[in-house]
Amino acid sequence: MLETPSVTQLSQVISHAIAPAFILGAVASFISVLVTRLNRIIDRCRIVAPHEGAGLTKDYPDALQLNRRAALINHALFWAVGSALITILLMILAFVDAFFELPHERGVALLFTLALVLFGVSLISFAREIRIAIKDPNNYD
Repeated sequence: MLETPSVTQLSQVISHAIAPAFILGAVASFISVLVTRLNRIIDRCRIVAPHEGAGLTKDYPDALQLNRRAALINHALFWAVGSALITILLMILAFVDAFFELPHERGVALLFTLALVLFGVSLISFAREIRIAIKDPNNYD
């Protein structure tokens, strides 16, 4: 018969879940920033798109640049959401392992590392998008 974990065990798991909770909050805030930037890029694409349909593509070369920026933000969003999902899985695993009195250190460490790697990849994609945006003197993002 399964016994519920003691208050001490749950307290320990909750204290171990603090770092992932902070990362989850940071990733959620970062996703908000990415979505805002993506919305601004899309708005700018809508301004450029009617001109391109008229065959004026060479007069509006930033359309390709905007598409590239949107793709980089999309990649950053993908990796950030992946990091958030892994962090949530990590926290669930920690509590389930505590409930069944299983050691969770290795699994949590592996998932925590994976979440940080995904978050890092997301930040790199974001940095690449910023680099493109900075090179555009007409950019108002």
